[in-house]
Amino acid sequence: MLAPGGKGPSLTKRLFTSRALGSVLGFICIAGAIYPLHKPLWVWALMVFNGFVWPLTAYYWARFSQVPFRTEQRNLLLDSFFGGFWVGAIQFNLLPSLTSISMMSMNNMAIGGPRFLLTGLLAQASGAVFSMLIFSPGFSPESTLMQIYACVPLLAIYPAMIGWIAYQQTHLLRGHRRELLALSQTDSLSGLLNHGAWKDYLNIEFQRCKLSSQHGTIALIDIDYFKVINDTYGHVVGDNVLRQLSRVLSENLRDVDLPGRYGGDEFCVILPNTPLATAADIMDRLRDTFSAIRYEREPMMNVSLSIGLAAYHPSHADAISWLNDADKALYGAKSTGRNRVSCLVEGEFQQVVRDPA
Repeated sequence: MLAPGGKGPSLTKRLFTSRALGSVLGFICIAGAIYPLHKPLWVWALMVFNGFVWPLTAYYWARFSQVPFRTEQRNLLLDSFFGGFWVGAIQFNLLPSLTSISMMSMNNMAIGGPRFLLTGLLAQASGAVFSMLIFSPGFSPESTLMQIYACVPLLAIYPAMIGWIAYQQTHLLRGHRRELLALSQTDSLSGLLNHGAWKDYLNIEFQRCKLSSQHGTIALIDIDYFKVINDTYGHVVGDNVLRQLSRVLSENLRDVDLPGRYGGDEFCVILPNTPLATAADIMDRLRDTFSAIRYEREPMMNVSLSIGLAAYHPSHADAISWLNDADKALYGAKSTGRNRVSCLVEGEFQQVVRDPA
């Protein structure tokens, strides 16, 4: 018997444990129904093979297959065929038959959905017909107390194991979804938030400031003469400059601050609960830190930043108008000499320029 899982070698390893346990519990269940029927010795030998040898055989068959998932599907159909065979062999004894059919159907549904469930039922029916061709057809639906007890381990333990494996798979899928979400929000070169993700957070910060009347400041950061750097030193050096700025932002901002890459050589930062004057000090120190970096391949290259800041103001109609203020402040920094921090104060377009030391 199988349990739900993914594709590849890890699937084979996970399913070996579940098949081995299910086969042993199934052996106990079927043995309780076979015993009163006085079947020949070869039937018991086949049961031992199915219960104890087949799981290992199926494991190695799939383990060395070029397509393990497809091999495991074939193994599952063989499980279903074996199950149908034993249902016919025990003359359709009600409780063992229903227990065996339901456990295998649960596996088929978990592995391949309704279509594979139907395929598994056809395999079980084929096994039952084959069994009736070998043995004298019979129908003994009554289950004795011993046979009921023999079904208890399979009924009690196997569904719990399937539930546990399903829980593990769900937990794994949630982790993968979180990773995919993080990748979808991350700029591949800088490792910071990408343009779309950062603007989503900007909208959230705008609503927070609007509802709480608390401080909030945003910064737009531009690398001075970045095109000249690319044209003079090459794009490899240019990419290294972008990564260095990403590192400086990550290492010199607070945990609550949200840096991102807005596009090209332009970066952006949300500074929650931060007055404009405090944000200006933070950005000015960050500008000094970045300007002090020296590059091994180009030791004579000097790189600087122009930074525009805008604090939230109730006059902002939306996050875009707030961002436009930061963009105007950035233009002010660039138009008055670059390598400086420029601010817009209280929604009024008055420029405060912090000249570099």
